[in-house]
Amino acid sequence: MTLNELQAQLRERWARLETRERRMVLAAGGLILLALLWWVAVQPALRTTREAPLQIARLESSLQQMRAMAAEAEQLRGTPAVNASQAAEALKAAAQRLGTGARLNLQGDRATVTLQGVRGEALLAFLGEARSTARARPLEAQLTRSGDAYNGSLVLALPSAP
Repeated sequence: MTLNELQAQLRERWARLETRERRMVLAAGGLILLALLWWVAVQPALRTTREAPLQIARLESSLQQMRAMAAEAEQLRGTPAVNASQAAEALKAAAQRLGTGARLNLQGDRATVTLQGVRGEALLAFLGEARSTARARPLEAQLTRSGDAYNGSLVLALPSAP
């Protein structure tokens, strides 16, 4: 059956319908058209409008964090280089501030810090000091939490000789 034959058949059926039936078919078609318009155009736009403020806030927060990290990286990049012996001394001083809960073992360009009962705030301060003064970067961390203290080990990379 060709398209022309199908159109002719539909016109014939339409002509046989009574006025009331034609109105009902038109009303049903209109409802279907409105439903399609809602599902395809209106509902996605409303969902986007409703969810956009949350996404914008989330993205703005991420952007602020990235800017802060970029500023910190730029600041670290601008600080003068530290040689290996100065880095080792700075790391020893930082580890001593942790008290008896930390043991430092230096091996070439790596340092292993073994922790026993070190509080989270002290560990955070140690890592910040190790990064800023000794330019040490954490490579590996195996930590377990015991109450409000940490046990385990950290492997840090010291800067190589300039």
